[in-house]
Amino acid sequence: MTIFDKSVLKLSKQTLAKVNKIHLALPLTLISSLLILGCTTDSRSMLTSKAPLSTAQPQSQPQPSSPVTYTYGVRPFYLINDMDEGPLKEELQACRGQLPSKTDFSIAHRGAPLQLPEHTYDSYVASAQMGAGILECDVAFTNDGELVCRHAQNDLHTTTNILTTPLAKQCTVPPVLDAKGKLTNADSIECRTSDISAAQFKTLTGKMDAANKKATSISEYMNATAPWRTDLYSQNGKVLTLKEHIALARQLGMKHTPELKAPAVTMPFNGYRLDDYRQQLIDNTYKAAGVPASDVFAQSFNIKDLDYWIKNEPAYGANAVYLIDDSNETANNKTFDKNDASTWKHSLADIKAHGINTIAPALWLLVTTDGKGNMQPSEYAKQAKANGLKIITWSIERSGPLTDGGDWYYSGLGDAINNDGDMMNYIDVLAQDVGVQGVFSDWPATVSYYANCKGLK
Repeated sequence: MTIFDKSVLKLSKQTLAKVNKIHLALPLTLISSLLILGCTTDSRSMLTSKAPLSTAQPQSQPQPSSPVTYTYGVRPFYLINDMDEGPLKEELQACRGQLPSKTDFSIAHRGAPLQLPEHTYDSYVASAQMGAGILECDVAFTNDGELVCRHAQNDLHTTTNILTTPLAKQCTVPPVLDAKGKLTNADSIECRTSDISAAQFKTLTGKMDAANKKATSISEYMNATAPWRTDLYSQNGKVLTLKEHIALARQLGMKHTPELKAPAVTMPFNGYRLDDYRQQLIDNTYKAAGVPASDVFAQSFNIKDLDYWIKNEPAYGANAVYLIDDSNETANNKTFDKNDASTWKHSLADIKAHGINTIAPALWLLVTTDGKGNMQPSEYAKQAKANGLKIITWSIERSGPLTDGGDWYYSGLGDAINNDGDMMNYIDVLAQDVGVQGVFSDWPATVSYYANCKGLK
């Protein structure tokens, strides 16, 4: 079943009468996965709830043909049960009977890639059903100038099945097999969206993002999903262009947050300039589709991209989001320290002076500890707030089990993180103490449950 040949979101009245609890016609594997994840009959919060039709769309655009059915599944309850005893745990447990609903505080990071292949139809729909109010598309371009959804211009070899197709020969660094069929360059394979056309891109199947860089065969290279993830929902993997992503997000009643990914090729590329790329993100997609600027939150790690939008597309630039981590905001010859402004490339006042209204630092930049296992706002978070910057952050549910203190996303928080339930404490500090207005998540139900419980819209 496909969405763009024949919309699977448009159900007849007769069908709705027969199937009144499923309001999106999903591929069968996704329907079963969501049922497994928690549509039970003994808890209102595990049942589905219907969303009202969106009324915020321009009259010239079609309204969504059916509501979304929301569900938390089991994971938020697992995390809450795993929390240390305390007032927050009691408060979240008391919300077990709430009905799930959409919230803009919950931002879908590439869909729901904790368990479904990132930037695929199934992943996007699952994120909507988990209550995410905003949907991300990481934007890259093909060799014929079409914008598509991929986390990086050069990740097709790890996020799709391209290596098992004839298109592998077109890759920037294609796989090399010796006379015996042994893969000899697993550590250097590279396939870019700019290696292929949009039509060729659409023939690919998305998969869980993973690669074995020591593999000696293509299958070994591709079958490298982390043990705490799964390939259970990887059978469909429908990839989308940005235009298709916009149409789907609107049908799902979600807002939009496209990220302009840094080109892996030298620009200009076949006459295509960086400014053309920046403008195309706005002109030929969101403007052409009639999406209000207020519903679009364009992102980039490159502050010059935001400068361009603020100058040339001020309506969209007003909502533009500056993505921040230690890779783009570390001062020369320094190591980034979230509590030491001398290590930051730009002060928060400088960033605000660019005309930027919203920043999106990585989670760990915003939170520190008191040395006694208690999380609190970092100096970076305090200065952002003092300079009147709105804050969103990324990404919850990107890491494996937290028993050992977490990974990069929990940097500097080891004394406060020792179980999966601490993730809920992390979200609480970000929401209540730091004051973030949204949290990206690889499994949006976790953030949606918290937001619904706290009344965050």
